[in-house]
Amino acid sequence: MTNQTYLTTEELAARIRYDARTVRDRLKDSVLLEGRHYFRPFGGRKTLYIWENILQDMMQYSSSSGAPIPMANGGTLNG
Repeated sequence: MTNQTYLTTEELAARIRYDARTVRDRLKDSVLLEGRHYFRPFGGRKTLYIWENILQDMMQYSSSSGAPIPMANGGTLNG
């Protein structure tokens, strides 16, 4: 298994310079996908984010590339 960095909502928000509420209400389940970007350990309520996957996708789908960002519902968000 590879080493991964797990972050709380507040820690992720600080790294990407977003408000924690924005991460919870707008990013989670729209651009951050369960199983890829985050998981709930032991089936609980706490959410842990996988930093390396988020960073990889942020770089891959940056607005400078012009590539659309895949959304959880199957659509895309154009940067």
